[in-house]
Amino acid sequence: MNRILILTPLIILFIICIFSLTYLLSGKDPNKPPSALLNRDVPSFESISLYNSKEIIKTIDIKNKKTLINFFASWCSPCKIEHPLFFEIKKKYPELYLLGFNHKDPTSDAKKYLEYDGNPYDFVGVDSDGLIALEFGVFGLPETYLVNEDGIIIYKFIGPITKDILKNEIEPLL
Repeated sequence: MNRILILTPLIILFIICIFSLTYLLSGKDPNKPPSALLNRDVPSFESISLYNSKEIIKTIDIKNKKTLINFFASWCSPCKIEHPLFFEIKKKYPELYLLGFNHKDPTSDAKKYLEYDGNPYDFVGVDSDGLIALEFGVFGLPETYLVNEDGIIIYKFIGPITKDILKNEIEPLL
């Protein structure tokens, strides 16, 4: 009985070490959770424009266009870090359609943010209730998706895009 009490913690520690080692050797990055939507059709969406409530964008509107979709908000600090890169992307890839979704943000705050920092997007949709983000499986802001001309999500990135990520991960897909 005494041996069992002594060996139990060692056995549990050994099992934990085996699982940890297996995970580390698998090459998975815990900072990059898998996306159920990768290599699947872009989710169906419909959104009004941040600037004109009579203007609407739907999933069908990005068909036959390579599209970069970015979920952002004026209150999101990491969004502000990546924001200048979207101007570089727009300049270098003018044929790429940039679609921004303003997520759970008061319209007036979003407009002030884009007025102050500039608006690189071809269209800014409003996702005030977060339902569009929910359909995309957004974990947190910012989050960016690259959709090919066939409407298939070919890339997803969680967090602020950096120049290295742009160069090494996104540009090869463009």
